[in-house]
Amino acid sequence: MTDKLRLGVNIDHVATVRNARGGAVPDPVRAAIMAEEAGADGITAHLREDRRHISDADIEALMEALQGPLNFEMAATAEMQAIALRHKPHAVCIVPEKREERTTEGGLEVAREENALAHFIAPLREAGSRVSIFIAADQRQIEAAHRIGAEVIELHTGAYCDAHAEGRFETRDEELKKLTDMAAFAHDLGLEVHAGHGLTYDCVGPIAALPQVMELNIGHFLIGEAIFRGLPDAIAEMRRIMDAARQ
Repeated sequence: MTDKLRLGVNIDHVATVRNARGGAVPDPVRAAIMAEEAGADGITAHLREDRRHISDADIEALMEALQGPLNFEMAATAEMQAIALRHKPHAVCIVPEKREERTTEGGLEVAREENALAHFIAPLREAGSRVSIFIAADQRQIEAAHRIGAEVIELHTGAYCDAHAEGRFETRDEELKKLTDMAAFAHDLGLEVHAGHGLTYDCVGPIAALPQVMELNIGHFLIGEAIFRGLPDAIAEMRRIMDAARQ
């Protein structure tokens, strides 16, 4: 497989560190610009209902400052739809969101909310944003995402990454098989396939090697690694591992 695998860098947790103390530093927009310069193909930012990390002002500043695409992660709410329609980012990724969760815990339930989601994403597509749905590697959810008119799905890799980190290798391999099979299934339906959540240097290779996957979105690990080696070097090493796996 020779198609370049894109890397989207999520800068949410730069804002988490800023918000822990208040004030203006560290600046997630500066991190986004630095990530672009280091080879990121896009920037991801999740504007949560409770604004626990990224703020409305951050989205304003990112839209103005970025040279490349912004992937705007958001819940399927009227408030977020209005913000997305005002800014018209390159991509909108619809994710599940619970106020009490530390991070996104699973994929969106598309099949159960198919009609509502179809109506929700239609104006976003009309405004020119690519619509992605963040879902588990589950055939029923992929089929529903296709029916509602999504152009992209992002497969939730969290269960695979957690099993790898915890040494549950049989479970890890089972999760990898699900991701492998469902990436192929989604591709055959005509959906563009992305993947993300929990990916690290140690476990990204098998996901990067999946020929149907066109983009990985990685945030928490890269921001954490940047504390020790700097953001450009952290991104460069991820890029190196991804490219090697893609060969």
